[in-house]
Amino acid sequence: MAIATVAARVAGFARIVVLTAALGLGTRLLDTYNLANTLPNAVFELVVGGTMASVVVPLLAHAAVTEADGGIVYAQRLLSCMVYGLSAITVAAVLAAPWIVHVYAPGFSEPQRALAVVLSWYFLPQILFYGVAATAGAVLNMRGRFAAPAWAPLVNSLVVIAVAGVYIGVGGTTRIEDLTRGHLILLALGTTAGVAAQTALVVAALARSRFPLRLHLDPRGIAIRRIGRLAAWVLPSVLAAQILLAAATRAASLSGPGGITVYQNAFAIFQVPVAVIAMSVMTALLPRLSRNAARHDHARVIGDLSLAVRIAAVALAPAAAGMLVFGRPVAALLFGHGNSAGASVATLGVVVAAFGLALLPFAAYTILQRGFYALQDTRSPALITATVSVLGIAGCVAASRLLPSADIVPGVAVSYAAAYTIGLLLTGIVLRRRLGRIDGRQIARTHAKVLLAAALAGLGAALATSVMPVVLAGLTGLLLYLAAAAALRLPEFRLLRPI
Repeated sequence: MAIATVAARVAGFARIVVLTAALGLGTRLLDTYNLANTLPNAVFELVVGGTMASVVVPLLAHAAVTEADGGIVYAQRLLSCMVYGLSAITVAAVLAAPWIVHVYAPGFSEPQRALAVVLSWYFLPQILFYGVAATAGAVLNMRGRFAAPAWAPLVNSLVVIAVAGVYIGVGGTTRIEDLTRGHLILLALGTTAGVAAQTALVVAALARSRFPLRLHLDPRGIAIRRIGRLAAWVLPSVLAAQILLAAATRAASLSGPGGITVYQNAFAIFQVPVAVIAMSVMTALLPRLSRNAARHDHARVIGDLSLAVRIAAVALAPAAAGMLVFGRPVAALLFGHGNSAGASVATLGVVVAAFGLALLPFAAYTILQRGFYALQDTRSPALITATVSVLGIAGCVAASRLLPSADIVPGVAVSYAAAYTIGLLLTGIVLRRRLGRIDGRQIARTHAKVLLAAALAGLGAALATSVMPVVLAGLTGLLLYLAAAAALRLPEFRLLRPI
């Protein structure tokens, strides 16, 4: 699973780089493609994605241990309900495509809007594929099969990389006006084929596990009301996050050609250290956290949360400093080739640096939210998430109305940093009321040392760039950080191995 996850993320990032080279960073065509390809993910997350891990998986597990057939019929009915329900939602989304495109990208020109609608008609059926893959993957996990769901995103990325390579090979254009029908069909069908291949891999693995694939004409019997009750606070949280995504995308569309792609690519870079480090820490500590919460051992819950936040801060600080110092060189290295515009690459570097400000608060916020879930409290994190989203939306609106077009997307990144910093503070305050304390002094002490070490390392790396290549300057900064952390006696380095 670990190898598959890393491989899938590397391939996913390679997919972004190849598509950028093919369609051109800073072009209206790439912005239009990226927006249309975002819509099925947004609709799926809004309708199903947020409840999958928090509601559907626990219900499948419950059926597996309580039903005489091991939960097979329940899983079949759930899969049937997913197919029928998402099919109807897909049809509705296709019909509403013009309105959805306008909501997400009011800054598009008329040719962009028309192309985005056409691409959406090809891409929105991915909603059904995502739903089937997610449900089949959940059933596989309940049956002790984990490999296929982990490898499936890699297949998707490889298909799209191949499609982008063919597009380059046949002389694909970067201008909407020059896009031929053949090029359009290649991009549209090829992208959806990647998601279909991902789904096919998971469904085939489910069939190989000897699970009887069967759709029930009457999918009732899966406790729809119970699912609704369990998801009552999850759905508002997901809705708030999706509205923030829409607000950021809208603001980026108003910044001119390349704005949406600059925002999405910078956010993808931001997510890499979060996924590799923060998610790893949470995955390692969450079982222990949940067990201690079930025993009402709040002292150990506090210790687990404090440890996770401190380890994440120590591990992520070099990445945050690197984004701030090397944002522009990283953007140029990854995207400054092919058909990319130099001005958009430069803006991307600024946005990457701005997202570096959000890295530590976002990671700490995400980790502390797990404390509520361990305490079986979905209401508090939903309300806090809604507050964060409102603040982020306000920042995106302010950026789009008050800043010059070239500064809108950097303003969006700064809005993220401010919103999640406030969200972190709110989460800490509410958790402290629930648990009595949250080890705030130790957390603050560690963060102060981490920030000092990162500042020294960042300064040294910045000075080193004037006399050596960027890669060596980055390595110099990392060594300086490790030396400063050792001098400041940060114990979290010693604790990383047992975790």
